[in-house]
Amino acid sequence: MRAVTLESVPSTPAVTEVDTPRPEAGELLVKVAAASLNGIDLATAAGYTQAFMEHRFPLVLGQDFAGSVEALGEGVEGFVVGDAVFGVALKPYLGAGSLAEYVTVPAAHGVARIPAGVNAGDAGALGVAGATAVVSLDAVALSEGETVLIVGASGGVGSLAVQLAAARGAKVIATARPGAQTDFVTGLTGAEVHVVDFTGDLEGQVRAIAPEGVDAVLHLAGDGAQLAALLRPGGQLASTTGLTQDDVKGHDVTVHTIMANPDARILTSLAEQVASGALRVPVTATYPLEQATEAFAAFGAGTPGKIAVSCS
Repeated sequence: MRAVTLESVPSTPAVTEVDTPRPEAGELLVKVAAASLNGIDLATAAGYTQAFMEHRFPLVLGQDFAGSVEALGEGVEGFVVGDAVFGVALKPYLGAGSLAEYVTVPAAHGVARIPAGVNAGDAGALGVAGATAVVSLDAVALSEGETVLIVGASGGVGSLAVQLAAARGAKVIATARPGAQTDFVTGLTGAEVHVVDFTGDLEGQVRAIAPEGVDAVLHLAGDGAQLAALLRPGGQLASTTGLTQDDVKGHDVTVHTIMANPDARILTSLAEQVASGALRVPVTATYPLEQATEAFAAFGAGTPGKIAVSCS
Protein backbone atom coordinates (compact mmCIF):
# COMPACT_ATOMS: atom_id res chain seq x y z
CA MET A 1 0.00 0.00 0.00
CA ARG A 2 1.01 3.64 -0.34
CA ALA A 3 1.89 5.48 2.84
CA VAL A 4 3.67 8.59 4.10
CA THR A 5 6.85 7.28 5.70
CA LEU A 6 10.16 8.10 7.27
CA GLU A 7 13.17 5.83 6.77
CA SER A 8 15.04 7.58 9.57
CA VAL A 9 14.78 10.70 11.70
CA PRO A 10 15.22 13.52 11.18
CA SER A 11 14.15 13.33 7.56
CA THR A 12 11.53 14.57 5.10
CA PRO A 13 8.35 12.49 4.81
CA ALA A 14 7.90 10.70 1.49
CA VAL A 15 5.22 8.56 -0.12
CA THR A 16 6.46 4.98 -0.45
CA GLU A 17 5.14 1.45 -0.80
CA VAL A 18 4.91 -0.60 2.41
CA ASP A 19 3.18 -3.83 3.41
CA THR A 20 -0.52 -3.57 4.13
CA PRO A 21 -1.03 -4.21 7.86
CA ARG A 22 -3.11 -7.08 9.20
CA PRO A 23 -5.39 -6.64 12.20
CA GLU A 24 -4.25 -8.39 15.35
CA ALA A 25 -6.65 -9.62 18.03
CA GLY A 26 -8.89 -6.78 19.14
CA GLU A 27 -8.06 -4.57 16.15
CA LEU A 28 -9.86 -3.19 13.13
CA LEU A 29 -8.33 -2.89 9.69
CA VAL A 30 -9.60 0.41 8.28
CA LYS A 31 -9.44 1.44 4.64
CA VAL A 32 -8.49 5.09 5.08
CA ALA A 33 -10.43 7.69 3.11
CA ALA A 34 -8.98 10.75 4.83
CA ALA A 35 -6.44 11.71 7.47
CA SER A 36 -4.87 14.95 8.67
CA LEU A 37 -1.63 16.39 9.99
CA ASN A 38 -0.88 17.13 13.63
CA GLY A 39 2.02 18.61 15.53
CA ILE A 40 3.35 15.18 16.50
CA ASP A 41 3.87 14.36 12.82
CA LEU A 42 6.17 17.36 12.36
CA ALA A 43 7.91 16.61 15.66
CA THR A 44 8.50 13.00 14.66
CA ALA A 45 9.93 13.96 11.26
CA ALA A 46 12.23 16.43 13.00
CA GLY A 47 13.50 13.75 15.38
CA TYR A 48 12.02 15.29 18.52
CA THR A 49 10.00 12.24 19.63
CA GLN A 50 12.70 9.61 19.38
CA ALA A 51 13.69 9.98 23.03
CA PHE A 52 10.13 9.45 24.24
CA MET A 53 8.61 6.70 22.08
CA GLU A 54 9.81 3.62 20.24
CA HIS A 55 10.15 4.20 16.48
CA ARG A 56 9.64 1.36 14.00
CA PHE A 57 10.91 1.93 10.48
CA PRO A 58 9.76 2.40 7.84
CA LEU A 59 7.72 4.67 10.07
CA VAL A 60 4.23 5.44 8.78
CA LEU A 61 3.13 8.85 10.07
CA GLY A 62 -0.34 10.02 11.06
CA GLN A 63 -2.86 9.66 13.89
CA ASP A 64 -6.21 11.00 12.65
CA PHE A 65 -8.19 8.79 10.29
CA ALA A 66 -11.62 8.28 8.74
CA GLY A 67 -12.69 5.44 6.50
CA SER A 68 -14.46 2.09 6.49
CA VAL A 69 -13.85 -1.16 8.34
CA GLU A 70 -12.16 -3.60 5.96
CA ALA A 71 -11.56 -6.54 8.32
CA LEU A 72 -11.91 -7.51 11.99
CA GLY A 73 -9.26 -9.00 14.23
CA GLU A 74 -10.04 -11.90 16.49
CA GLY A 75 -12.46 -11.11 19.31
CA VAL A 76 -13.70 -7.76 17.98
CA GLU A 77 -17.29 -6.97 18.85
CA GLY A 78 -19.47 -3.96 18.11
CA PHE A 79 -18.22 -3.36 14.57
CA VAL A 80 -18.86 -5.03 11.23
CA VAL A 81 -17.10 -4.86 7.90
CA GLY A 82 -18.28 -1.76 6.03
CA ASP A 83 -18.86 0.44 9.09
CA ALA A 84 -17.87 4.07 8.51
CA VAL A 85 -15.49 4.95 11.35
CA PHE A 86 -13.07 7.67 12.44
CA GLY A 87 -10.75 8.39 15.30
CA VAL A 88 -7.13 8.33 16.37
CA ALA A 89 -4.64 5.55 15.63
CA LEU A 90 -3.08 4.81 19.00
CA LYS A 91 -0.19 2.40 19.41
CA PRO A 92 2.53 2.21 22.10
CA TYR A 93 5.07 2.99 19.38
CA LEU A 94 5.34 5.22 16.33
CA GLY A 95 5.36 3.64 12.90
CA ALA A 96 1.86 2.25 12.22
CA GLY A 97 0.16 5.52 11.41
CA SER A 98 -2.87 6.61 9.44
CA LEU A 99 -1.34 8.57 6.54
CA ALA A 100 -1.75 5.49 4.40
CA GLU A 101 -4.27 3.53 2.40
CA TYR A 102 -4.90 1.22 5.39
CA VAL A 103 -4.38 1.40 9.14
CA THR A 104 -5.01 -0.97 12.05
CA VAL A 105 -6.53 0.48 15.22
CA PRO A 106 -7.68 -0.95 18.57
CA ALA A 107 -11.43 -1.49 18.44
CA ALA A 108 -11.81 -0.71 22.14
CA HIS A 109 -10.36 2.81 22.15
CA GLY A 110 -9.87 5.75 19.85
CA VAL A 111 -12.50 4.83 17.27
CA ALA A 112 -16.19 5.70 16.75
CA ARG A 113 -18.76 5.56 13.99
CA ILE A 114 -19.17 8.47 11.61
CA PRO A 115 -22.75 9.79 11.94
CA ALA A 116 -24.88 10.70 8.95
CA GLY A 117 -24.16 14.19 7.69
CA VAL A 118 -20.42 14.15 8.44
CA ASN A 119 -18.06 13.67 5.50
CA ALA A 120 -14.84 11.69 5.69
CA GLY A 121 -12.67 14.77 5.19
CA ASP A 122 -14.06 16.43 8.30
CA ALA A 123 -14.11 13.23 10.34
CA GLY A 124 -10.50 12.53 9.39
CA ALA A 125 -9.39 15.89 10.80
CA LEU A 126 -11.40 15.83 14.02
CA GLY A 127 -9.93 13.25 16.39
CA VAL A 128 -6.67 14.58 17.83
CA ALA A 129 -7.50 18.29 17.75
CA GLY A 130 -11.08 17.85 18.89
CA ALA A 131 -10.26 15.55 21.79
CA THR A 132 -7.40 17.80 22.89
CA ALA A 133 -9.68 20.84 22.85
CA VAL A 134 -12.38 19.07 24.88
CA VAL A 135 -9.95 17.68 27.46
CA SER A 136 -8.32 21.11 27.84
CA LEU A 137 -11.63 22.90 28.40
CA ASP A 138 -12.78 20.22 30.82
CA ALA A 139 -9.50 20.46 32.76
CA VAL A 140 -10.00 24.16 33.46
CA ALA A 141 -13.71 23.50 34.17
CA LEU A 142 -14.70 26.36 31.88
CA SER A 143 -18.27 27.43 32.50
CA GLU A 144 -20.74 30.04 31.27
CA GLY A 145 -19.73 33.64 31.91
CA GLU A 146 -16.06 32.91 32.54
CA THR A 147 -13.25 34.41 30.45
CA VAL A 148 -10.79 32.15 28.68
CA LEU A 149 -7.62 33.12 26.82
CA ILE A 150 -6.83 30.69 23.98
CA VAL A 151 -3.23 31.05 22.85
CA GLY A 152 -2.63 29.47 19.47
CA ALA A 153 -6.22 29.96 18.36
CA SER A 154 -5.53 29.66 14.64
CA GLY A 155 -4.20 26.10 14.91
CA GLY A 156 -6.21 22.90 14.75
CA VAL A 157 -6.76 22.54 18.50
CA GLY A 158 -7.24 26.26 19.02
CA SER A 159 -9.77 26.74 16.24
CA LEU A 160 -11.96 23.98 17.66
CA ALA A 161 -11.45 25.20 21.24
CA VAL A 162 -12.66 28.69 20.25
CA GLN A 163 -15.92 27.23 19.02
CA LEU A 164 -16.38 24.86 21.95
CA ALA A 165 -15.62 27.58 24.51
CA ALA A 166 -18.07 29.99 22.88
CA ALA A 167 -20.72 27.26 22.90
CA ARG A 168 -20.24 26.93 26.67
CA GLY A 169 -21.11 30.59 27.03
CA ALA A 170 -17.60 31.74 27.88
CA LYS A 171 -16.06 35.07 26.94
CA VAL A 172 -13.31 34.14 24.49
CA ILE A 173 -10.04 36.00 24.02
CA ALA A 174 -7.93 34.47 21.25
CA THR A 175 -4.45 35.18 19.93
CA ALA A 176 -3.82 35.61 16.21
CA ARG A 177 -1.78 37.71 13.85
CA PRO A 178 -3.54 40.73 12.34
CA GLY A 179 -5.05 40.18 8.90
CA ALA A 180 -5.95 36.79 7.48
CA GLN A 181 -5.26 34.91 10.71
CA THR A 182 -7.55 37.22 12.68
CA ASP A 183 -10.26 36.94 10.02
CA PHE A 184 -10.01 33.16 10.22
CA VAL A 185 -10.41 33.10 14.01
CA THR A 186 -13.29 35.57 14.14
CA GLY A 187 -15.07 33.61 11.41
CA LEU A 188 -15.05 30.36 13.38
CA THR A 189 -18.21 31.13 15.34
CA GLY A 190 -21.14 33.50 15.35
CA ALA A 191 -20.29 34.46 18.94
CA GLU A 192 -18.02 37.41 19.67
CA VAL A 193 -14.33 36.55 19.84
CA HIS A 194 -11.88 39.14 21.17
CA VAL A 195 -8.70 38.74 19.12
CA VAL A 196 -5.36 39.98 20.45
CA ASP A 197 -2.06 40.16 18.57
CA PHE A 198 0.45 37.84 20.25
CA THR A 199 3.33 39.66 18.53
CA GLY A 200 2.44 42.91 20.36
CA ASP A 201 1.87 43.87 24.00
CA LEU A 202 -0.07 40.75 24.93
CA GLU A 203 -0.49 41.62 28.60
CA GLY A 204 -1.75 45.12 27.83
CA GLN A 205 -4.24 43.84 25.27
CA VAL A 206 -5.58 41.11 27.56
CA ARG A 207 -5.79 43.40 30.61
CA ALA A 208 -7.78 45.90 28.56
CA ILE A 209 -10.43 43.20 28.07
CA ALA A 210 -10.09 41.44 31.45
CA PRO A 211 -8.60 43.93 33.95
CA GLU A 212 -8.70 41.47 36.88
CA GLY A 213 -7.20 38.68 34.82
CA VAL A 214 -8.77 35.80 32.91
CA ASP A 215 -10.34 32.78 34.57
CA ALA A 216 -8.62 30.23 32.37
CA VAL A 217 -5.86 29.91 29.78
CA LEU A 218 -5.46 27.29 27.08
CA HIS A 219 -1.71 27.21 26.50
CA LEU A 220 -1.32 25.78 23.01
CA ALA A 221 1.65 27.99 22.10
CA GLY A 222 3.82 30.72 23.57
CA ASP A 223 5.47 31.36 26.95
CA GLY A 224 3.50 29.55 29.64
CA ALA A 225 4.96 31.51 32.54
CA GLN A 226 3.99 34.78 30.85
CA LEU A 227 0.48 33.48 30.32
CA ALA A 228 0.15 32.37 33.94
CA ALA A 229 0.63 36.00 34.95
CA LEU A 230 -2.52 36.92 33.01
CA LEU A 231 -4.72 34.69 35.17
CA ARG A 232 -6.71 35.94 38.13
CA PRO A 233 -5.64 34.47 41.51
CA GLY A 234 -6.84 30.88 41.60
CA GLY A 235 -7.09 30.69 37.82
CA GLN A 236 -6.63 27.54 35.74
CA LEU A 237 -4.17 26.86 32.90
CA ALA A 238 -4.30 23.85 30.57
CA SER A 239 -1.07 23.27 28.65
CA THR A 240 -0.54 20.99 25.68
CA THR A 241 3.15 21.93 25.46
CA GLY A 242 4.41 20.19 28.60
CA LEU A 243 4.17 23.09 31.06
CA THR A 244 3.99 21.90 34.68
CA GLN A 245 3.14 23.41 38.05
CA ASP A 246 6.84 23.82 38.82
CA ASP A 247 7.18 26.12 35.80
CA VAL A 248 4.83 28.74 37.29
CA LYS A 249 6.12 29.00 40.86
CA GLY A 250 5.09 32.27 42.46
CA HIS A 251 1.71 32.37 40.69
CA ASP A 252 -1.52 31.43 42.47
CA VAL A 253 -2.74 29.30 39.57
CA THR A 254 -3.27 25.62 38.81
CA VAL A 255 -1.57 24.03 35.81
CA HIS A 256 -3.03 21.01 34.02
CA THR A 257 -0.58 19.22 31.72
CA ILE A 258 -2.80 17.85 28.95
CA MET A 259 -2.69 14.44 27.35
CA ALA A 260 -5.65 14.03 25.01
CA ASN A 261 -7.89 11.04 25.57
CA PRO A 262 -9.78 10.35 22.33
CA ASP A 263 -12.21 7.80 23.75
CA ALA A 264 -15.38 6.81 21.91
CA ARG A 265 -17.55 9.04 24.09
CA ILE A 266 -15.59 12.20 23.25
CA LEU A 267 -15.27 11.29 19.57
CA THR A 268 -18.99 10.55 19.26
CA SER A 269 -19.94 13.81 20.98
CA LEU A 270 -17.69 15.82 18.69
CA ALA A 271 -19.02 14.11 15.55
CA GLU A 272 -22.62 14.67 16.62
CA GLN A 273 -21.89 18.38 17.07
CA VAL A 274 -20.43 18.48 13.57
CA ALA A 275 -23.46 16.66 12.19
CA SER A 276 -25.85 19.12 13.85
CA GLY A 277 -23.93 22.15 12.56
CA ALA A 278 -22.94 23.26 16.07
CA LEU A 279 -19.24 22.65 15.35
CA ARG A 280 -17.23 23.21 12.18
CA VAL A 281 -14.08 21.24 11.45
CA PRO A 282 -11.71 23.97 10.21
CA VAL A 283 -10.18 22.14 7.23
CA THR A 284 -8.54 24.87 5.18
CA ALA A 285 -6.60 22.73 2.70
CA THR A 286 -6.78 19.17 1.41
CA TYR A 287 -3.96 17.35 -0.39
CA PRO A 288 -3.94 13.97 -2.13
CA LEU A 289 -1.70 11.37 -0.55
CA GLU A 290 0.80 11.75 -3.40
CA GLN A 291 1.34 15.39 -2.39
CA ALA A 292 2.00 14.69 1.28
CA THR A 293 5.37 16.45 1.13
CA GLU A 294 3.63 19.65 0.04
CA ALA A 295 1.06 19.17 2.80
CA PHE A 296 3.82 18.96 5.41
CA ALA A 297 5.47 22.10 4.00
CA ALA A 298 2.18 24.01 4.23
CA PHE A 299 1.61 22.79 7.77
CA GLY A 300 5.10 23.79 8.82
CA ALA A 301 4.58 27.24 7.26
CA GLY A 302 1.68 27.86 9.63
CA THR A 303 -1.40 27.36 7.46
CA PRO A 304 -4.33 28.02 9.84
CA GLY A 305 -6.84 25.36 10.84
CA LYS A 306 -6.46 21.74 9.78
CA ILE A 307 -4.70 20.29 6.74
CA ALA A 308 -6.41 17.14 5.47
CA VAL A 309 -4.97 14.37 3.31
CA SER A 310 -7.14 12.32 0.96
CA CYS A 311 -5.90 8.74 1.13
CA SER A 312 -8.37 6.89 -1.09
